[in-house]
Amino acid sequence: MPENNRPVKELTYNEAFEELSTILKTMQSDQCDIDRLAALTRRATELIAECRARLTATDEELRSILTQLEN
Repeated sequence: MPENNRPVKELTYNEAFEELSTILKTMQSDQCDIDRLAALTRRATELIAECRARLTATDEELRSILTQLEN
């Protein structure tokens, strides 16, 4: 798996999700290098947190928009 050194904040949601999917596949495979497991876990955690934050922000924005439509 190629290393992605781009900061998580610079990735689009789709890029972050795709990288997370790739990391998970790597971790689940027989090819997972135990020496990289901590780094993969750390990166996956960062990606999950960023994706969650973006989903939450989008949900809040959509709720606000829909509330405005109701008024």
